[in-house]
Amino acid sequence: MKAIFLNSLIAPIAVFAAPFAAAADDAARLAELDRFWSAVSQSVKDGDFDAYKALCHPGGVLVSEKLKTSQAMTKALERWKPGFDDTKAGRAKASVEFRFSQRLGDGTTAHETGIFLYSFTDAQGQSKKDYVRFEALLVKGDRWKILMEYQKSPATAEEWMALKPAAATHATSPRGN
Repeated sequence: MKAIFLNSLIAPIAVFAAPFAAAADDAARLAELDRFWSAVSQSVKDGDFDAYKALCHPGGVLVSEKLKTSQAMTKALERWKPGFDDTKAGRAKASVEFRFSQRLGDGTTAHETGIFLYSFTDAQGQSKKDYVRFEALLVKGDRWKILMEYQKSPATAEEWMALKPAAATHATSPRGN
């Protein structure tokens, strides 16, 4: 009888506490992913090709709507390496920032949707900014790595501004307030 009584007390507590535990797990995952995206941004800014490459899954895939291609991330990395080298050598400046409209996942997988802003200034001082809608699929082994990046259609500065920066996308209480 005591066991039934105790279970009747514990069950509602467990049901009530579950959303708080899930929110804490979600917040921890999103904080890890924010650090991942910060590392991506830092590697682009520094022109650190090896650091960027280390954030990509060895079997990763890049899908580009603009280029109408799907290719191994290793091929995309080969194409991007000269830009990293120019940035590292000071011949160019590059940066990338991320904002998200949807962030789904669990402890080992993540699907991130949003817009990235890639800014580049070449050796002649010519600058350009590209706002690009994207989706990313990430997996976590010992750390998060991008498995699939889908660069979709161009976005506008207004659409970019409508999205919150990464850390702001999960700064809510467990009840979503």
